[in-house]
Amino acid sequence: MAKIESGRKRYWVLVLIVAISGFSQGMLLPLISVIFEQDGVSSTLNGFNATGLYIGTLLISPFMEVPLRRFGYKPVIVAGGLAVFLSLFLFPLWKSILFWFVLRLIIGMGDNALHFATQTWITTTTPQAKLGRNIAVYGLMFSAGFAAGPLFVPLIHLFEGLPFIVSGLLCMSAWSLVFLLKNDFPDVIQGNEASMSFARRFKETMKLSWVAFIPPFTYGFLESSLNAIYPVYALRESIDVSYISFILAAFSVGAITSQIPLGMLSDRIGRRAVLSIALGGGAAAFFGAGLAGSEAMNILIAVFIAGIFVGSTFTLGIAYMTDLTPKTFLPTGNLLCGIFFSVGSLAGPILGGYVVGHGEGPGFLTFISMFIAGLFILFIAGRPKKQLKIA
Repeated sequence: MAKIESGRKRYWVLVLIVAISGFSQGMLLPLISVIFEQDGVSSTLNGFNATGLYIGTLLISPFMEVPLRRFGYKPVIVAGGLAVFLSLFLFPLWKSILFWFVLRLIIGMGDNALHFATQTWITTTTPQAKLGRNIAVYGLMFSAGFAAGPLFVPLIHLFEGLPFIVSGLLCMSAWSLVFLLKNDFPDVIQGNEASMSFARRFKETMKLSWVAFIPPFTYGFLESSLNAIYPVYALRESIDVSYISFILAAFSVGAITSQIPLGMLSDRIGRRAVLSIALGGGAAAFFGAGLAGSEAMNILIAVFIAGIFVGSTFTLGIAYMTDLTPKTFLPTGNLLCGIFFSVGSLAGPILGGYVVGHGEGPGFLTFISMFIAGLFILFIAGRPKKQLKIA
């Protein structure tokens, strides 16, 4: 079988794989939340179960860089994709909170491997002047898949296991495309950097690029809290399940709308300026969604606007990290983007579940707005130790 060596063709295979991965994640979070809520599972336990995906991501993170450098990008993507679609097929076999938590752990590990390898492959082979645009398309494809995911939640009315099976088949189909690619490896570490331990590279990358990890943390928090906890909150506000799916999809559609324009704008005026606008605008939009109360259409519009602003924060954060980080440290930088995304994703369901479970103080969407506003202040107040100019 002829292997794909063209950078352009390889890029599109990678983003297609990411799109299907986004679909599975976008479907899985609200799907299990709705199932558990209908079964009478508490919002706190519901939220904690959703963290399994991100606990798995964190558990595997320290062990990702070595196999990537030793075996290359392709084997890591193959292993990650295999773990994801096999786990999806296992969900309908046994309905158990603990069993589903373990499956989410495995999916988190697989997704981390897949995204870490694809992100590093793209960021290390893309010219700096086109990085914002290429990463934006990468993010757009993920967001498109993520937006489609919640729309499949109503399939539970036909058969509760059907969404898991559909998602597993799609993931397996995309995964098979990996075998068309010719394997490649990250840049070899040389000089003083070659003698650094992983902990030292971790520390040095944090010094250079810590500000760039705030946006991935923000996106992780939003993605997990919206998809895992908002369905619970909305059901308690008497919003129909079908409308909930459209509200969740609206966030991703907003991200799709702005992903490429914001990426190209960041190539022109700088990643930091665009990210500042995105975080501030997102906080304002979610505040408006909180003011909408239980008016589903108004919430949908406000969440769509929020998606336009903050739906690109993960990919813009990756691009900003690439601006600040030496090329030989890019695998470590991409790994840290994934770690901060996962920490945010862990915090989202836990804090969101606590807010919904206690039912006092600000509403869920207002709480989201306040949280983003705090991260916005931290971002504009922080300064990286060193910033590399875009070539």
